[in-house]
Amino acid sequence: MKAYRHLFFDLDHTLWDFETNATETLHQLFDDYQLARYGTFTLHDFTTRYNEVNHALWRLYQSNKISQQQLRSLRFVRTLTKLGVPEEEIPADISAQFTAILPLKSAVFPHTHEVLRYLANKGYVLHLITNGFEDVQHIKLASSKLTDYFQEVITSEASGCLKPDPRMFAHALAKAGATAAESLMIGDNLECDVLGAYNAGIDQVYFNPDKRRHFAQITHEISSLDELRSFL
Repeated sequence: MKAYRHLFFDLDHTLWDFETNATETLHQLFDDYQLARYGTFTLHDFTTRYNEVNHALWRLYQSNKISQQQLRSLRFVRTLTKLGVPEEEIPADISAQFTAILPLKSAVFPHTHEVLRYLANKGYVLHLITNGFEDVQHIKLASSKLTDYFQEVITSEASGCLKPDPRMFAHALAKAGATAAESLMIGDNLECDVLGAYNAGIDQVYFNPDKRRHFAQITHEISSLDELRSFL
């Protein structure tokens, strides 16, 4: 088994349970802004449509086709107009409220804390590499009590590029004082995390809790974070 020293984790959808935390936040906004008064869509409709719109916008953002500000400003406008709310009636601050509330949520995937403690105790140096926005990622870490596990937190904003760009992985290695040969990337996104790391010469762990079918060649694949103990 290859010896690793530096472990690079993705944050959202890998450790921090974005879907659970986002759903809780959307439920709060639905109530706070009394969106039920329109009578044309349900809470489920609201969360489902938001997720569709948000995922589409994130794909554009990760392809450098829209800016961070465009992503934030468009996601609720598109969600609510698609649900029949006149654009002039969309609360001007709903996106800002979402951004303020979401990172305060603390749900993480099963075994997150136990596995990170195990890895730290085994002597691995842990880092984060994330396309998430700088102003919220550190709040997420603090809210979910994850901050102390990680030596370096590398964000796309700080590095000036997005995963899967090899330059982001090179920046992460340089900041961590690590080599590709002694490093391992753990993440849920086949393109951004797995292929990005592969192209940077870094071994990968694909975190695939839903056991999605794929044909990618991967160093390791897990459906539960606890499985990291079997080879680390």
